[in-house]
Amino acid sequence: MKKLSTLILLSVFFMNTSSAAETQLSYKLSFDEAAQHYVDVQMDVNHWNGKDLIVKLPVWAPGSYLVREFARNVEQFQAFSGSTALKVEKINKNTWKISANKATSINIKYKVYAFELTVRTSFIDAAHAYLNGTSVFMYIDGKKELSSTIKITPNSTWKEISSGLESVHDNKWTLSSPNYDVLADSPIEIGNQEILKFEAAGVPHEIALYGGGNYDKAKLTRDIKQICEEATKVFDSHPCKRYTFIVHCLPSGGGGLEHLNSTTVQTSRFGFNNDKSYKSFLSLIAHEYFHLWNVKRLRPEVLGPFDYDRENYTSMLWFSEGFTAYYDNLLTRRAGFYTPDAYLEVITADINKVVNQPGNQVQPVAEASFDAWIKYYRPNENSSNSTISYYEKGSILALILDMEILRDTKGVKDLDDLMKYLYTEYYLGKKRGFTDAEFKAAAELICGRNLNEFFSKYVNGTEPIPFNDYLSAVGLRLIDQNAGRSSEIYFGANTKTDNGKLIVSSVVKGTCAYEAGINVNDEIIGFDNYRVDDLNKWLGYKKVGDKVDVLVSREGSLLTIPVTLKANTTLKYKFDAITSVTADQAKAYNFWMKFDTQAEH
Repeated sequence: MKKLSTLILLSVFFMNTSSAAETQLSYKLSFDEAAQHYVDVQMDVNHWNGKDLIVKLPVWAPGSYLVREFARNVEQFQAFSGSTALKVEKINKNTWKISANKATSINIKYKVYAFELTVRTSFIDAAHAYLNGTSVFMYIDGKKELSSTIKITPNSTWKEISSGLESVHDNKWTLSSPNYDVLADSPIEIGNQEILKFEAAGVPHEIALYGGGNYDKAKLTRDIKQICEEATKVFDSHPCKRYTFIVHCLPSGGGGLEHLNSTTVQTSRFGFNNDKSYKSFLSLIAHEYFHLWNVKRLRPEVLGPFDYDRENYTSMLWFSEGFTAYYDNLLTRRAGFYTPDAYLEVITADINKVVNQPGNQVQPVAEASFDAWIKYYRPNENSSNSTISYYEKGSILALILDMEILRDTKGVKDLDDLMKYLYTEYYLGKKRGFTDAEFKAAAELICGRNLNEFFSKYVNGTEPIPFNDYLSAVGLRLIDQNAGRSSEIYFGANTKTDNGKLIVSSVVKGTCAYEAGINVNDEIIGFDNYRVDDLNKWLGYKKVGDKVDVLVSREGSLLTIPVTLKANTTLKYKFDAITSVTADQAKAYNFWMKFDTQAEH
């Protein structure tokens, strides 16, 4: 009996396993209403088990930490078994339940409205379609591991398709995905984009450019290839077989979003021949490309596999985004697009922005990471007073930790060694993300000493960073160009002109305007009974310590607010070399910049 029972149980197990394995999933996309910004989606589920089917659409896009409610753009959701309509019930904001009635083949049909051209959303018009998987493709609840095919019927005028997904049997209009996570993380560009191809680190790369522009194709390809090569050097290996850049060239704008083996970036179409904007674009490319390792593979434990239904919290975005922000300019420097002095100016701008933001003294960067879902993507008029960017502060912490490693190892190791260790140990070795404690332990291993102070003061705290203590490792220091300028007034109310009115747009914490009670949306009418239309010009006639009466209009009422003018305490740092650079400092500087010759301080 025991053997017979075992055989029966094994038979049932293999029958159930076989049945589950046979479930097949495919999508069909068509664009009959592209000019009206719609895609028609058909989701076919075959060899289903006959039970009720629950499907979901994500509420957020990985890499962009905000609940975006993509289901708000879904229309006309229906389900069929053959020609028979099945009962559909929407059970929450992004979930639909289909009464299968023992059907084994179910066809789901719905429309998605897409008219938001950002890197985080989808956009469709007569010219092209840009599809972010999380806002288009639904998944079967509990079955994200299912592979799928995606068959695309393009608008008749569209000839090209670009994606990180693989094509099926060399048919570019049929793509495949091994599971939903890959599908969700592989945007698709369809239209008539210009396609440039190159190889970097032994891997085929494609640049798909929509929108035209004044780029030089040969130069653009050559420069992006150099960025890719420099990024790969940090980790000594490349993680994918093929990589795709989707570049939207628009009248203005910028930004990007990383994906598993691709990225989407936006840039100004006529900024390619402007040196400053072009270098900024290359830094953006470097940022998103570095994410190929950092966050897409080397990641905090909670950032994958994803829960698409709700926020996925981590206090480590200062590393995932901030360290990537540090490397975007560093890689651009290593690739030769910034001189050492120009690179230091870029770092200085980041430092000045952070140290002069009042929120830097209020919100620890670990907290800023955790609260990204409710604060970073939802700024208001007081955000600069109460929050700090995990991008910018994280980038500065990467610099400081880089200096710490260089000093503690006497210029033998740098931050590259930490990144490489984490990638090898956790992604390649343990095939998982790391915990906060494991990250700290790894940093201490590379440094060779305890880093409790670094984490308690600067990551989990808001203490001022003694920059020169760290920068001395490479023979550099910061000097404040505003030192000794105590006679300069800083009012602290930022204004904009609206229909000829001087309107307060923000008030900086700690300034005389803030302390006196000047409010956002106040209309500044006059000072000391004189009308004012140029705030800075008027302040030029005053001196620190003067008391003035500011006449404002607030919600239709006139108010006189007494203000005592205060000195400008804004820091304006710039880099300088210390007087006598030692051999160890010069060695560390060269290693940091990846020079083979003596540093040019």
